[in-house]
Amino acid sequence: MAVIESTIATGSPGYKANRDGMLALIARMRSLEDRTRTASAAAKDRFHRRGQLLPRERVALVLDPGSPFIELSTLAGYMFDVPDAEKSVPGGGVIAGIGFVSGIRCMVSANDSGIDAGALQPYGLDKTLRVQELALENKLPYVQLVESAGANLLRYRVEDFIRGGNIFRNLALLSAAGLPVVTVTHGSSTAGGAYQTGLSDYIVMVRGRTRAFLAGPPLLKAATGEIATEEELGGAEMHTSISGLGDYLAEDDRDALRIARDIMANLEWDRPKQAQVSFKPPRYDADELLGIMPMDHKRPVDMRQAIARFVDDSDFTEFGANYGPATVCGHARIEGQAIGIITNNGPLDVPGANKATHFIQACCQSRTPLLYMNNTTGYMVGKAYEEAGMIKHGSKMIQAVTSATVPQITIYCGASFGAGNYGMCGRGFHPRFCFSWPNAKTAVMGGEQAAETMAIVTEAAAARRGKPIEKDKLEAMKAQITGVFDGQMDVFSTSARVLDDGVIDPRDTRSVLAEVLAICREAEARSPQRMQFSVARP
Repeated sequence: MAVIESTIATGSPGYKANRDGMLALIARMRSLEDRTRTASAAAKDRFHRRGQLLPRERVALVLDPGSPFIELSTLAGYMFDVPDAEKSVPGGGVIAGIGFVSGIRCMVSANDSGIDAGALQPYGLDKTLRVQELALENKLPYVQLVESAGANLLRYRVEDFIRGGNIFRNLALLSAAGLPVVTVTHGSSTAGGAYQTGLSDYIVMVRGRTRAFLAGPPLLKAATGEIATEEELGGAEMHTSISGLGDYLAEDDRDALRIARDIMANLEWDRPKQAQVSFKPPRYDADELLGIMPMDHKRPVDMRQAIARFVDDSDFTEFGANYGPATVCGHARIEGQAIGIITNNGPLDVPGANKATHFIQACCQSRTPLLYMNNTTGYMVGKAYEEAGMIKHGSKMIQAVTSATVPQITIYCGASFGAGNYGMCGRGFHPRFCFSWPNAKTAVMGGEQAAETMAIVTEAAAARRGKPIEKDKLEAMKAQITGVFDGQMDVFSTSARVLDDGVIDPRDTRSVLAEVLAICREAEARSPQRMQFSVARP
């Protein structure tokens, strides 16, 4: 036993300030998520009048009642394409997450057609590509609930058209990897988006509502002069009786979702084996995670205190505690599942980087998944550190992260700056899952450091020209640089850009980690029937 003793004074002013700050950030996050749900639900009367379910109602019905569901990237696209942040509706126009359908863990993705008719949004594209990547990596069947107006021609960007092809490529890859793609086309699936339906292994269509065609009536008339109704061109009855695109004809949304669940239930698919593992909960209340992390990333924090509040029995066997002590490594369990944890109580130095490299490789040897809890301003700088080989030893840590053979999970808990983001398995290093706490900050460096660096460079350049820069201009430049950096480093900016898989309440850390560890474990044990081709439509 190596139980972490609590040193948190829950009655102290510092703890209360941290807690109040964290609760305010969580409230902001939840209000943005509620804004999206409210915007989508505003279409309820229109949907119900035409006999349809709202997108979130569809997701709820396709999932097993009472089963866990990890919703992903809820802040995707926040503040983009609108001048007023108060009018920004996050989510990217897509509802996506991992849950159970007929007892099978699946990736579920649904167009949020209550918002802009489900038209593809720029960061909705990034979100969709990320959830497809997660499905491939974790060997999850892919269930998609389609109803989209396609590309928004008023906000057309050629790069979205080009990159959008990856959606269809990934659907083919999922099928070829032996991962069933089950699609319910609730409404429109037009133009290039028609292939979102077409590149599926099982397709359910809804009588009177489904529309799947490469060119709708206006484009058809403009291109060829031919006149046809939507139902004639791409209705459910035509596709399930004439073209063969549709496999199942449903009477309404509920019937379609029932059929989708039946399809999953009838598949010969690996189902998780419910092993009975005994474990003890943490000794300390998860609610205390709210007051541990300071709102100012410059203030120190002992990350062991955070670990103690989500691992089994608060039991953490630290590795190399006295060598590179600012880098904390050790073993723990979460709901009985083994995990290696790497976190930071300060910058990464040479001993810390070497210790982390050793620990990563040892966990690979024992097939132990890794959790990186980012809380660092980066690798140490200075003459002494350069002479000690900081670049060389930091590079070894980055190589270990890149080459690791076990699932790696990242949580941005505090700062994640500079190359420290790379060494701590930032998003660019493809962790299996990557989440953020609401207080997290991610940047190449702090805003003040960036401003001061550029001020020094600017002054030196001016001196070389013999024209010293005016003080007020220098201060204005520094303020502008600080604003640019500070405006992009918080989770409301990074998560909006789909630079993580979503922001989580720190109190939910244990339950989220338990779920994703189970997902990773099942994926490692699963052996889908790989093929040289994806399943083609008849």
